[in-house]
Formats: sequence, structure tokens, C-alpha cells
Amino acid sequence: MIAVIALLLGVALGVLLDPTVPAAMQPYLPIAVIAALDAVFGGVRAKLDGIFDDKQFVISFISNVLVAAVIVYLGDQLGVGSQLSTGVVVVLGVRIFGNVAAIRRHLFRA
Repeated sequence: MIAVIALLLGVALGVLLDPTVPAAMQPYLPIAVIAALDAVFGGVRAKLDGIFDDKQFVISFISNVLVAAVIVYLGDQLGVGSQLSTGVVVVLGVRIFGNVAAIRRHLFRA
């Protein structure tokens, strides 16, 4: 319940304060959000499977975001940032859809 309240509070603060992202960080924000969503859906799947570990979730969340950001940064430095960004989105998207499918199977037995 605390997580839901924190989520709602964060969304409300984001809407009210209208934060701006520095131009240098803008290419990394979408990738970080997708990496974070991958960790969240993985955590929900683990919880439904009865194998959730909070320490592993936090480490997964942080490492997913950092690794995705580093890959995009290296791509920018090599001049292939958009290609590596696309690769990260595809890989994490496949993982997200796999986790959502497992959650759906668990919840709806379908």
C-alpha cells in the first residue's frame, strides 16, 4: 500500500511541479523509464510466483537503469546512439512483454 501511495504522490508532484529535464539528459530518460518498467514488471512477476526478494528487486532496478544509460551513452560517444537505443528498447520491450504475459497467465489462468 505504501508503494501505491508513493506512486500517486510522485505523479501528483510531477504534474504540479512540472519538472524539466536538462537537454543533456533527455536522450537517456526514455531508456531509463523502460529499464525501470522492466524491473517493476519483473518484480510483480516474482511476487506472483512467490520468489520476490526486495534486495534483488532494488539491485535489479538500479542496475537495469544504469546499464541501459551506459549503453546509450557509449552509443552516443561512438556515433551510433540511436541504433543502440533501439536495441535497448527492443531487448527490454521483449522482457517486459514476457513478464506481462507471465503475469496475465498467473492472474487469469490463460
